[in-house]
Amino acid sequence: MSVLRPFKASDMFKFNNINLDIWTETYGIGFYLNYLSRWPDLCCVQEAPSGRMMGYVIGKAEGSNTDWHGHVTAITVAPEYRRLGLARKMMGLLEMVSDEIYKGFFVDLYVRCANSVAIDMYEGMGYSVYRRVREYYGNIGVGKGGRDEEDAFGALLANFPPQYQILTCTVTLRLDMRKPLSRDSRRRSVRSNGRDMIVSAHDVS
Repeated sequence: MSVLRPFKASDMFKFNNINLDIWTETYGIGFYLNYLSRWPDLCCVQEAPSGRMMGYVIGKAEGSNTDWHGHVTAITVAPEYRRLGLARKMMGLLEMVSDEIYKGFFVDLYVRCANSVAIDMYEGMGYSVYRRVREYYGNIGVGKGGRDEEDAFGALLANFPPQYQILTCTVTLRLDMRKPLSRDSRRRSVRSNGRDMIVSAHDVS
């Protein structure tokens, strides 16, 4: 039986089996240590009986006033342990802590709009799209005439068949998905037309 336990600094020496995945964001050691020192109760690991890491989630609390919320910075499960409900268990713990300890109004996360499997999973957990964020990874650069090369790349891909156009989504957009917590009884942190709302990464705090 697997165990859901706090993320420890030493776990960074044994999570390569999880991080070697195209959808998983990886960071420097200092980044993880910052999270473990500031929000240890929002960072946990799912561990197999053998001691092998099965998955982990790291999060933080941020914002102010009615924008105070829990944020899922990274959640991932090793390929060999997927479809066992582990992500749901880890998300449930982060949501509970965000709600009961930090008293947040909602939990949010960002996901590539090309990652349909993850989007379906989050929607099944009660998350919905609040907005789409352009240039989440930063601009490719400025080309001739001051045009954003990222936009130019998207326009170029629009001339290709549909199966290639998904790359436009991967390069330029991420979905900001949210789930209201008990403090947001009027559900003001979510909206029904979130997919129609497109903002620049510069507008996202």
